[in-house]
Amino acid sequence: MNRDEALARIAARRTPWDMIVIGGGATGLGIALDAATRGYETLLLERDDFAQATSSRSTKLLHGGVRYLRQGNLKLVMGALRERGRVLANAPHVSGELPFVIPTYQRGESLYYGLGLGLYERLAGRASLGRSRRLDAGETRRALPGLRAEGLRGGVLYHDGQFDDARLAVSLAASAWDHGATPLNHFRVEGLLRNGGAGTPVAGVVARDRETGTEYEIPARVVVNATGVFCDAVRRMADPGAAAWVAPSQGTHIVLDRRFLPGPHALMVPRTDDGRVLFAIPWQGRLLVGTTDVPVDDANAEPRAQPAEIDFLLAHAARYLADAPRRQDVLSVFAGLRPLVGAGGGHATSALARDHLLREEAGLVSITGGKWTTYREMAEQAVDVAARVAQLPRRACRTVDLALHGATTEQVSAPLRPYGSDAAAVQALAQARPEWAAPLHPRLPYVGAEVVWAARHEMARSVEDVLARRTRALLLDARASIEAAPRVAALLADALGRDAAWQARETAAFTAFALGHLPAADAGDGAVARG
Repeated sequence: MNRDEALARIAARRTPWDMIVIGGGATGLGIALDAATRGYETLLLERDDFAQATSSRSTKLLHGGVRYLRQGNLKLVMGALRERGRVLANAPHVSGELPFVIPTYQRGESLYYGLGLGLYERLAGRASLGRSRRLDAGETRRALPGLRAEGLRGGVLYHDGQFDDARLAVSLAASAWDHGATPLNHFRVEGLLRNGGAGTPVAGVVARDRETGTEYEIPARVVVNATGVFCDAVRRMADPGAAAWVAPSQGTHIVLDRRFLPGPHALMVPRTDDGRVLFAIPWQGRLLVGTTDVPVDDANAEPRAQPAEIDFLLAHAARYLADAPRRQDVLSVFAGLRPLVGAGGGHATSALARDHLLREEAGLVSITGGKWTTYREMAEQAVDVAARVAQLPRRACRTVDLALHGATTEQVSAPLRPYGSDAAAVQALAQARPEWAAPLHPRLPYVGAEVVWAARHEMARSVEDVLARRTRALLLDARASIEAAPRVAALLADALGRDAAWQARETAAFTAFALGHLPAADAGDGAVARG
């Protein structure tokens, strides 16, 4: 992918695009890929960076949704489990199977959860990742070293999927590019074009390149709004009186050292104080704990974790971990907004399923809701509707078993595994210059070549793009990322042709951004009491 080439394609075009997709998160990127593989000429515009909002701040799970079994939403679970298998098959370089254990402390819990997870496994059918089984107390302790043992009766083992959300987004963007689409980041849609006056169908977008300030009027046969939690704002560009679809909910995660729960198994807490499921998951050499569910009034591009959310996660972790984590043990904190659909009636957002809503209004096709696991199916449905609205030639979806960019059956070592088939090229880049082979920071598993690769081939344009999404440095260790920022800025400046003033601005901007991923120093530094 090359941003300059993408801009040149827009400037050179003299006819309307078949489809313009607004939003470069999971759903929008999936739509761009699906449309391109059907032969539709597709442009995707993302205001910030690919997966910058919700799609890089998930719990990193590919799953059917165990908690939806309690709600009786078997159709949603079955569909998500089917799509889980497709992601694992199509993007093996950024996904894999993960074993989970639910520890049990009350009589009858193992039987109860065992029956539920047995149903979960059966609903997966041929896409099952392995049989669930009940464990005794000794087996549970061995599976979860670091688990609090007092009162432990046993546990239940089951299997689900795990992935790197931001890297999957990059893979989708590259795949869309490979198939002829034009994805473009840091390019904000500011309005919609119409063929006539108010009330006539949407016929394109007015958009601005955020790097140069240049404004473009870009016509299209159909526009697809895939902006997640910002869906209603785009819908109101077409109809200022449009009723809200989205009830945003904030989910916060904390990242800890693996010493709190070493071993390959994840811990699942089936019911927190607010009725959610909570996970403690091994991920990229760290322990990821989450998530919360806090309704919010407005969609914010950069949500921040509330001190009460961090306290909630630490308190629940302390109930299950022998070594209770404290605030100063938190390596990073990140918050994202879920685009939940159809709240209404005063229901808590934790009671809402991650289903999606897809409709056409005045020529604008809008889709929101859902989750990463089902992105491909959502994209297929959205392209079906968009093609019908635009009266494009009817063509079948091709993404069910389409290998994504980077997919490979070869073994790639852990630091470069997310690059898949591109890993050898990244390695060769590292050998080109000594400074490109050097680590970015002693506590981070990344080297300078990855910054250069991100700038040359993955449309990374800022220090944040690199440290938050092309690598996952910010999530692994916010303090180390701040310390690495000046070096990343220098590498990016060299790759993009920027000056020293740009480097200074980028370093300062990232530092301010990354400080929001650390718990407030004055919010308490003692161990959280066990519940």
